[in-house]
Order: sequence, then structure tokens, then C-alpha cells
Amino acid sequence: MLPLVDTLGRTIDYMRVSVTDRCNLRCRYCMPPEGVPGIAHDDILRYEEIERIVRAAAAMGVAKIRLTGGEPLVRRGIVSLVRMLRAIAGVREIAMTTNATLLERLSKPLAEAGLDRVNVSLDTLDPARYAEITRGGRLEDALRGLEAAEAAGLTPIKVNAVVARGMNEDSLADVARLTLERPWSVRFIEWMPLNGDAAAHAARYIPSAEVRAILERGLGPLRPSAPDGTRSGRGPAVGFRLDGAAGTLGFISPVSEHFCAACNRLRLTADGRLRLCLLAEDEVDLRALVRAGATEDDIQRALREAVAAKPAGHRLATHIVPTGRHMAEIGG
Repeated sequence: MLPLVDTLGRTIDYMRVSVTDRCNLRCRYCMPPEGVPGIAHDDILRYEEIERIVRAAAAMGVAKIRLTGGEPLVRRGIVSLVRMLRAIAGVREIAMTTNATLLERLSKPLAEAGLDRVNVSLDTLDPARYAEITRGGRLEDALRGLEAAEAAGLTPIKVNAVVARGMNEDSLADVARLTLERPWSVRFIEWMPLNGDAAAHAARYIPSAEVRAILERGLGPLRPSAPDGTRSGRGPAVGFRLDGAAGTLGFISPVSEHFCAACNRLRLTADGRLRLCLLAEDEVDLRALVRAGATEDDIQRALREAVAAKPAGHRLATHIVPTGRHMAEIGG
């Protein structure tokens, strides 16, 4: 079967699958203090429906699946979903983005079910600051989850730190130091504007160039990390390394240096919408299609039509920002 290729010639081989809009934390850049309005239980995709969509996509060349949320580990039976996806022909990699606070007890079962690796959201190593950013989370839970993930072989581990002025810019060096002893990739991510609050974003936004300068003042020069001193493959991070470090540092710059021209991904929301760009609001309702009795051919036709409508990129440069969903509702 022909692969999924959009009108700009980008081959789509990566799907992010949000399994829930719920989370056990309330990170300040991800959702409001009161959380987001919960999607009704019947409106959330069932695991069997996710499996059908992923199976159809895999037959068209989608080889990498990333499970997201909300927090994917709060959904009951997540290990079973991993096992179902692992059995799909064509799926070569299954990863998960998690806050790791529930990962200590689930790392081994997830690895045994077929999960390959994890990305862990960790914006600071200061316990009080962590509790403030997450609105009540415990840093020790996340660190124990990271240790358990490494022990279970969910590697290579990537640590994601969203950067915002007044939130954590004074503690970034501590997070970067994790790479001195650990073979982890720590990536610093520019805060993205969602929900139309451009003024709030402008006040908190720190470009990657400034983050790099902060790190070099505190830790010394950053050397391009071979082989990804430029953006590695089609991934979003530009990689560096501290002298003598076991791991690497990366900068993901969706605002200041967007990577839309190399975008290879689709996003499936927890309520079954196929989102064509994180920072655009166009969505295709796959849940309705699946529940209407669609065949695999029907799903594949919908995927191909959606990919044909994938935008060239976001429009932040023209001050057009999405106003609908919070990050927790999209899956990141």
C-alpha cells in the first residue's frame, strides 16, 4: 500500500495517540488550576477502537506510536493497550510520554507488554518548585519512576523540560546536570501559546537561544553532539553535550525555529479526533467513522484525505494561535 504522503511531500510515519484527557497533576503550562472539563466516558476511544485506527495507519507506513494523555498511566488497563499495539504488524516502536509519578510500579509490566521507551516531563529538580509547577506533585515520585524505567529497560530515556520565565529558568542547569552521570537526553522545550492567551505567552516565553546562554553561563560550553549537532533526522531537537557528559542536551524550538517542514506526525486525541497540527485547530472525527462500522479501507481513506489537508505549518509568526483545547486535551 502507498505510504501516507502529504501535498508537500512529507511522509507521515508517526502517530501520537492520547489515551485520556485526565491527569494526576495540573502543570501550569498544560491546564488551568481547575483542570479541563472531562470528556464523557462514552466519548473516549475504547482500546479496541484505538487498535483499529493504529492497525489501519500501520498498514500505510505509520511505524512509530507514542502514547500520551493527559497522563496515560492514569487510564486503567494501559498495559493491555501496549500489548495490543505491539501485536500490530508494521509498528516498530511504541513510546510513551509521562510525568513518571505512577511509573515506579508500572515500568516492568509496560516493558514486558512491549513498550520500548519513555519521555518524562520534568521541569525542575527542586521539590518545592516542582510542587508549585505541577500544583501539588511530588518530585520524589517522578524520580523513582525514572529510576524504575531505566531499570526496566525503557531506554533511551528522554527528559522534557518546558521553559517559562518566572517558572524555572533559574533551575535549568540542575536539570541539565542529569546528563553528566546518566545516558539520558534532556530536552528544553519552548513554551507554546495555546488557548489564545498571546499576552500571557509573551510575558513567559523564553527562546531556546536564551536557554542555551543560561546553561552555558552556569555549566560551560555546549558542544554539538554527534551525530545530531543539527536537528537529528526528522526529530525536533537540536542536540548538544556538556564536556564529559554521559547524556545529551537538546533544544526544541517550535516558536523561534519551527520544524514544520520536516513534520512527520499526526495526533489522535482521546475523543477520537485526528489533529493535523498541534498548533492548528483542524481536526477530523475518526470516532464517529469507526463507530458507524467503518472498514479498514474506510479508515485508511479518511487518513489519506486528512493527510492531504495537513497544513504547511503553524501560523504563530502571524500571531494566529489556537484558542480551543488545552495541551492536556490534545496530547502534546
